[in-house]
Amino acid sequence: MNKIFRRQQLTPYDADYAQWCAEQGALLREGRLSDLDRENLAEEIESLGRSDKREIANRLGILLLHLLKWQFQAKMRKAGWLLTIREQRHQIGKLIDESPSLKAYPRTQIVSEFEFARLKAIDETGLPEKDFPIDCPYEIADVLNQDFFPGAPLLPEQLVRT
Repeated sequence: MNKIFRRQQLTPYDADYAQWCAEQGALLREGRLSDLDRENLAEEIESLGRSDKREIANRLGILLLHLLKWQFQAKMRKAGWLLTIREQRHQIGKLIDESPSLKAYPRTQIVSEFEFARLKAIDETGLPEKDFPIDCPYEIADVLNQDFFPGAPLLPEQLVRT
């Protein structure tokens, strides 16, 4: 339980965020609803959902970048790419497990995240732009599937381990 030292004056939201959070939590636990900073508290709660959405989109972009590199630079595959692909899938899955209402969210973000992942893949690999598809060649179910790796089959002995 979050107990705070009781003061006469509550900390303003923009003066000390950590203290404000502690005070708001204590007020909620004590049932002192009339003392809550309702407007800022509501905004903070709403931002928690936006934060999860941003994290899913960011992880999806990283995942798509590594899938592109995996597919289009098969001879240069690195163990780190494999680990990154697995990690992003795992973390996206955890976020969705914690907030099932976000299950469809990756599908809504795949187009925009692919566009940027494609640009990053072009920059990182040095391969010509024409080598990469303009539209995402992967279905979202495959992107999130731990067993899906595009291109030539995964041969663990061929992974560059650095």
